[in-house]
Amino acid sequence: MRYRQVTTGTLALGVILLIDVLRVWLPGIITTFGQAASTPAELMGAFALGWFVLAMGAPGVVRRVGARPVTVVAAVLLAVARLALTATPGGRPQLWLATAGLLAGLVWLVGVAADTDRPVPGLALGFAVNAAVHAALDTVDLVWRGDWVAWLLSSVAVALFLLGTARSGSAGGPGGRAGVGGVRAWLLAGPALLLAGMVALSPALAQTGMSYLLADGGVARSPLLGMAPVPVAVAAFLCTALTRPPERWGRAYGPVAVVAGAVLFAVDRGDLLLPAVLLAAVGLGACLARTDDGSEPESDTAAAGPAETVGDEGDDGRWAARRGYAVAAGMLVFALGAVGYYSAYDLGYPNAAVPVLVALLVAVVAFAAGPVVHRLPGPFAPLRAAGAVTALALLAPVLADEVPVASNRDGPPERLTVVAYNIRMGFGLDGRFDLTGLTEAVERQRPDVVLLSEVDRAWLLNGGHDTLDLLADRLGMPYVFGPAADPVWGDAVLSRWPVTDPRTVALPAVGAPTGAQALAVTLDLGAGVRTAVVSTHLQPPPGRGPVVQARAVADFATAYAAGRPLVVAGDLNTQPGDEAFGQFTAAGLVDALATARPLATSPADDPREQIDHVFVSPGLTATNPVAPRGTASDHLPVAVTLTLPPR
Repeated sequence: MRYRQVTTGTLALGVILLIDVLRVWLPGIITTFGQAASTPAELMGAFALGWFVLAMGAPGVVRRVGARPVTVVAAVLLAVARLALTATPGGRPQLWLATAGLLAGLVWLVGVAADTDRPVPGLALGFAVNAAVHAALDTVDLVWRGDWVAWLLSSVAVALFLLGTARSGSAGGPGGRAGVGGVRAWLLAGPALLLAGMVALSPALAQTGMSYLLADGGVARSPLLGMAPVPVAVAAFLCTALTRPPERWGRAYGPVAVVAGAVLFAVDRGDLLLPAVLLAAVGLGACLARTDDGSEPESDTAAAGPAETVGDEGDDGRWAARRGYAVAAGMLVFALGAVGYYSAYDLGYPNAAVPVLVALLVAVVAFAAGPVVHRLPGPFAPLRAAGAVTALALLAPVLADEVPVASNRDGPPERLTVVAYNIRMGFGLDGRFDLTGLTEAVERQRPDVVLLSEVDRAWLLNGGHDTLDLLADRLGMPYVFGPAADPVWGDAVLSRWPVTDPRTVALPAVGAPTGAQALAVTLDLGAGVRTAVVSTHLQPPPGRGPVVQARAVADFATAYAAGRPLVVAGDLNTQPGDEAFGQFTAAGLVDALATARPLATSPADDPREQIDHVFVSPGLTATNPVAPRGTASDHLPVAVTLTLPPR
C-alpha cells in the first residue's frame, strides 16, 4: 500500500499547486493580457484556449519519451512556477510565469495519467484540500500574500510535491505499473475542477450564499460566520468521493445531485446559492467515486515488477495513451466551459446552460460507469481523510473576522464623507490582487459611506475571492450588496452608520452585454435624520452612451429619496457635457465634483476620462472633491465631503 500513499498524496499536492496557478492565470487574462470590456472577448478566449489545445499534444510526447521523464520535468517546472509566483511584481512577467506553470501542470497531469489508473482519491483530496485552505485563508491565497508565512507554506508544499514525485518512480504508481482502467476518471478531472471551482467547493460562493440568508428585498447583507457551510460541503464531497457508492441507488443519486446543483446555480438567484453548493458537492463526489474503474486488484499491482515502457504497443501502452488523451480532453472541457461562461458577460449571450451542460457530462460519464467493487485506495481511511480536511475547513469560520455592526454616534453628523470607487474585482494595474492598496486608498479619505462598482464575490475567473467581504473586514464597515450581472457580481454600499430599507432595481440592458442595477439604501444618522444613497455602475451599449440607464437611475433615485437628502455615485461611464450626464442634472441633482473639474479618473495610471461621479440633491453642500492617485484599480476613487442641510 505504500506506493498508493505516495501516488495519491503526490497527485493531491500537484492538483493543489495547479489550482493555485490557475487562480493567478485566469484573472491575468482580463487584467494583463487584455482588458475586460475593451479587449475583444474572442481574442482573450483564443489566448486562454490555445494553451489547453497545445496540451493535447502531450500524450504523444509521453508515448515517445515515456511517462517518467515527462512527469518529472513537468513537475519541476510546475513547482518552480508556483513558488516564483509568490515573488513576481505582477504585470507581464506574472502572466507568462503563470502560463508556463499552467502548461507544465497540464503536461504533468498527462504524464501522471499514463501511469495511474485510479486517480479519484488524489483528485478528490486535491480539490478538497485546496478549497479548505482557500477558505481558511479567507480566499486570499498564499500567492497574493508574499509574507514569510506564505513563503514557508508554499515552500513546504512544493518540497513535499517534488519529494513525492521523486519517490513515486521507485515502486509502482507514477513510474510503475498501472492497470487498464481510469479513462473515465481522468476524463472528468477537468469538468470536475470547473464545477468544484465555480460551485461545489467555492468558499466565496458559500459565503455569498450565506449573505443572502439575511437578504432584505433581494439585497445581500454582511453575514456572520459566512464560511460556516464550507466544512459541510467539503465533508460531503470527500465522504461521497472516497467511499463505495450504495449498491441500490448509488448509480443515480450522484448524477441527479450534481445536475440539480448546477441548475440551481444557473437560475441566478442568491437565495439558491447555498443549496446549489451543497447539492453539487455531494453529487460531484459521488460521480467521481462511480468512475473509479481501475480493473487490477491492489495486490496484483503492488506485486508487479517494473512496468512496460509507455511506448510499447501492449495493453498497458494503449491504456496509458487513452488516459493521457482523456485528461487532456477533460482539461480542454474545463477551458471551454470557463471561457464560454465568462465571455458571455462581454458578448451578451445567455450562459446559464454552461454549468448545466458540464454537470450533464459528468453525470452521463458517471452513470455509464460500471459498479465499484472495492473501496477506493488512498493514503488514509476515507472517513479519516474527510475528517482531517474538514477540520482544516473549520478554521475558516473560526478565523473569519466579524464585521462590526455600525452604530449611531452621539447625534447626527454635520458632514458625511463619500467615496465612490470602481475596484475592478480587487485587481490593480499590475494584475496583482491588491486588497492593501484598495484599503489604503479608501481609508485615507476617512469615509462615512463607500460606494463600490465592479464588485466580484465568487467568480472563478477572478480567483474565487469574495472581494466585498474582504474589503469590508479591512475597513470595519458592514455592507449591502446589489447583484447586477449575476448574484455574485455587482455594486455595494459600505457605511459606518446603520443602513435601512435597501432596494435594488435592474436597469434596461439596451444592448449592453453586462447587467447593470441601482442599489438604494437609507442611512440612519440618528435623531430622525436620514439620507438616501444610491450606488450604480452604468453599462453603455456598444457605440453609444448610457442615456437610457442614466435616466432610469435618476428616476429611481429621486423617487426613492422622496424629498430626503440624496447621494448618487459610481462609475457612470459618461463625461460632463454628455447626454447621459445631463439626465442627472435634468432630474434636479447637482454635480458634487464640479469645483474640481476636470477631475479625470480613468485609466488610473494616466487619467484622461471623467467617468466616475457623485451627484447630490441641492440641499447638500459639497467641499474638497478629490480623485487621489493610485494603481490599486484601473480607476481612481472619487471622494467628497457633504455638509448636511440644517435641521
